[in-house]
Amino acid sequence: MSITVDLDMLAGTLGDFSFAYLVTVGDDYRAHTVAVDPVMTGGALVVASVGNSTRRNAGAHPDVTLVWPPREPGGYTLIVDGTAADAGAGLRIEPVGAVLHRKPGPDSSPSATGCGDDCVPLSG
Repeated sequence: MSITVDLDMLAGTLGDFSFAYLVTVGDDYRAHTVAVDPVMTGGALVVASVGNSTRRNAGAHPDVTLVWPPREPGGYTLIVDGTAADAGAGLRIEPVGAVLHRKPGPDSSPSATGCGDDCVPLSG
């Protein structure tokens, strides 16, 4: 089940999470995943420092994904798709979409909105 996150509310939502995984792809389209600490600055997510493979991948294929795992089992995962650009030692990622996602429990049944009864929509 997923809940769309209003990009205007993304900065506030980030406070519920700690680190993220940054997923890029190489020329062979194999995923390369690293742990990062993005910070929301001026409407973009800034990763202060990245390695050579991440920089090379983002330069060649700027569509990236950030995944913040839930703090506790059964919690929501925050997934943000964005477009990466070089930012000195790191990357600046312009978000294009974001969702809170969690695997439905065995007793969850979809509601009229397609969400289980434990969904809490975020709105502006």
